[in-house]
Amino acid sequence: MKHTNIKNTKYMVYLAMCLALELALSYVEALFPFNMGIPGAKVGLPNIVTVLLLYTAGPVAALSVGTARVLLGGFMFGNLFAILYSAGGLAVSFAAMLMLKKTGAFGIAGVSIAGGICHNIGQILIAVCITNYSVLSYLPFLIAAGTAAGAVIGVISGITAKRLGTMLRKL
Repeated sequence: MKHTNIKNTKYMVYLAMCLALELALSYVEALFPFNMGIPGAKVGLPNIVTVLLLYTAGPVAALSVGTARVLLGGFMFGNLFAILYSAGGLAVSFAAMLMLKKTGAFGIAGVSIAGGICHNIGQILIAVCITNYSVLSYLPFLIAAGTAAGAVIGVISGITAKRLGTMLRKL
């Protein structure tokens, strides 16, 4: 019984550290906006942790930490609209990443690219509900930005997973 409690405690501490890292990366993005040439487009640095968790701890952990980051990050660095847009992006991107990961046909970078594209699609869907259909004109630019950001996030996540693989498997 003690061994199980220790293992559960280590796992919860690991997830809490991942959430803290996601929030720190959200703060870095809020402090130093990376200009991608498209208003509102971000690299999505916190998604490094989400993708890493999807591959190392599983979908429940990744979605739990991602959801907590959207809520806490929105209250800390944004507003209600930021939470709505982020939640829409997370829902659509996570569903796409999970489905592609389960197929096994894509590597971590490919799954991340799909996540980046689908995150922007989710945000556009929220924008259409809040405003009107004219925001759809941003979609081609956001798909390009999501592809670039997803590739960067996927490469970083892949490198991190390889370097931390042994340690993460023990958790």
